Amino acid sequence: MTVIAVANQKGGVGKTTSAINLGTALAATGKRVLLIDLDSQGNASTGLGIGQSQRARSSYHVLVGEAEVGDAVVATRVPRLDLVPATVDLSGAEIELVEFDARTHRLDHALRRASNAWDIVLIDCPPSLGLLTINAMVAADKLLVPLQCEFFALEGLSQLLTTVERIRERFNPGLAILGVALTMYDRRNRLTEQVAADVRAVLGRVVFDTVIPRNVRLSEAPSHGLPALIYDHRCSGSQAYIDLARELIARLPQQAVAA
Repeated sequence: MTVIAVANQKGGVGKTTSAINLGTALAATGKRVLLIDLDSQGNASTGLGIGQSQRARSSYHVLVGEAEVGDAVVATRVPRLDLVPATVDLSGAEIELVEFDARTHRLDHALRRASNAWDIVLIDCPPSLGLLTINAMVAADKLLVPLQCEFFALEGLSQLLTTVERIRERFNPGLAILGVALTMYDRRNRLTEQVAADVRAVLGRVVFDTVIPRNVRLSEAPSHGLPALIYDHRCSGSQAYIDLARELIARLPQQAVAA
């Protein structure tokens, strides 16, 4: 089971959109995929059509030890894609977790007890570098970083990379950066092109070749409770996520690819 945290401390960079659509694309290849919604806003849950009535057990209950991962899982409308939904309870979880032993390893321990139930686990992290995101990074084998093509992109990325180094040193020496995905790419904007060039110059092959364009259908899909790949698989955004999934699979360990 390969665990991938989808993280960036900045909001609005496409974390949830990436998690939902990559999860859908990976499931379409035959893999058993679990998406864990770790953001109190619950956008990944809503974007997959999971209403509040279906969230009796959530990622909050898993973190505080009131439920096992399997108890909180909800099947989505996407074959082979399961979800651990989020509720607003997560907004206070960071304060509650401070009182727990091994508070940085709560999610890791829960996933270890569910080992091999899925081929790939994607964790949609909140837009911060707090205790929830740290739990995700401690539990993860790989880190996927969606990066919006904007002026301050590299500045925010440096903070994230510093956090990753600290996680490696203290908790999870095996954490590796799977890749950086450039999102909200607009070829009509010279700044977008310049930011993309700068990111590639600094990070090199860590950056995926595929870029995710600004696309209306990507924005519309969550309001219908569907991944864009199902809402409109022919749109440019969906096709980009299909290409990104191919690249992602090529970077995964061979046992995950063969699963």
